[in-house]
Amino acid sequence: MSTFSLDPGEDQLAVRDWLHGFAADVMRPAAAEWDEREETPWPIIQEAARIGIYSPDFYAQQYFDPSGVGIPIAMEELFWGDAGLGLAIVGTTLAAVAVLANGTAEQIGTWAPQMFGTPDDVKLAAFCSSEPDAGSDVSALRTRAVYDQAKDEWVLDGTKTWATNGGIAAVHVVVATVDPALGARGQASFVVPPGTPGLSQGQKFKKHGIRASHTAEVVLDGVRVPGHCLLGGKEKLDARLARAREQAAQGGAGGQGGRAKGANAAMATFEASRPAVGAQAIGIARAAYEVALDYAKTRVQFGRPIIDNQGVAFTLADMKTRIDAARLLVWRASWMAATNQPFTSAEGSMSKLYAGETAKWVTAQAMQILGGNGYTREYPVERMHRDSAIYSIFEGTSEIQRLVIARSISGLPIR
Repeated sequence: MSTFSLDPGEDQLAVRDWLHGFAADVMRPAAAEWDEREETPWPIIQEAARIGIYSPDFYAQQYFDPSGVGIPIAMEELFWGDAGLGLAIVGTTLAAVAVLANGTAEQIGTWAPQMFGTPDDVKLAAFCSSEPDAGSDVSALRTRAVYDQAKDEWVLDGTKTWATNGGIAAVHVVVATVDPALGARGQASFVVPPGTPGLSQGQKFKKHGIRASHTAEVVLDGVRVPGHCLLGGKEKLDARLARAREQAAQGGAGGQGGRAKGANAAMATFEASRPAVGAQAIGIARAAYEVALDYAKTRVQFGRPIIDNQGVAFTLADMKTRIDAARLLVWRASWMAATNQPFTSAEGSMSKLYAGETAKWVTAQAMQILGGNGYTREYPVERMHRDSAIYSIFEGTSEIQRLVIARSISGLPIR
């Protein structure tokens, strides 16, 4: 087992510095333009692919780093560069994590490369879980998957929403209900290959923040996928559904309230990705803090730099403290996941909750320190504040994270 350490080591420090250079030299100069355009920044993604950042090999190296902090370091640096561009670059990884969490080795080897494409022909992937009437309540998903035994095909019907890269992705990973009576435990994940008939993009959302990242509805109308596109395979699914039905018959956790680890396809994906999302929020917070610190040291009012005032200096001290505390929670959860230690107190949710709330608070304080300048688009903190807002909403709202933590520490079915 790897020993928890706050020293990432030479290899990870080298990766951090490399990513920081890309974030500073490529992402930051382009951030405001793509935020205004609200379009997928293909040139930025292509440049990331060209130098090896946007590739399954890079993310696999970070994901399987024994220290556990490879992914958090990468996410923090890219989102320090810009959150919208950062999400455009890493949005594919959520679908990749879904395959990694639920798929077989053969499926991982087949689909991961197709999700990224090549530097000369960049592709995207989308993870489709949320629905118009089912966000936090994953047991309410209406998208159905029906097995056609004669053709060994699954037929998918439904509408997904809030899908990053939805509709423009080459590969879509769709969470669908196989047995509605089992609620969340009656669901499975399916890969929809490129060019599959019946899949189309619905409305594209115009968002408050992370505008360079494409978010849209995905409509599934009689989408047929081969049997091998069921992540994990049918034998594994049938065995899991049988156990769930037996537990439901006995009044156990097989019904809508079932929350056993790994029992639900969407939750397995979110559980694996929450610390990484927390690291993204830390990158935004750190960027805003650095702008505010520099501004406070150079902005002169009443004959002295404003950082000479305790009100400003103490706020900066709190900003730095919260950022470092959030990073420690993220690194702990990431290390625990890498060393296969169970989240007995919902440590993954803790890290995402605290980091997301920290990003919102820090960016708000940064705007306040800059005063009127902070409210204009001449400075980046207003964009950072808009970008930070999503981190208490997506991949589990702050309220849901608190619910998960409360259930974990109490052992009670708190509602």
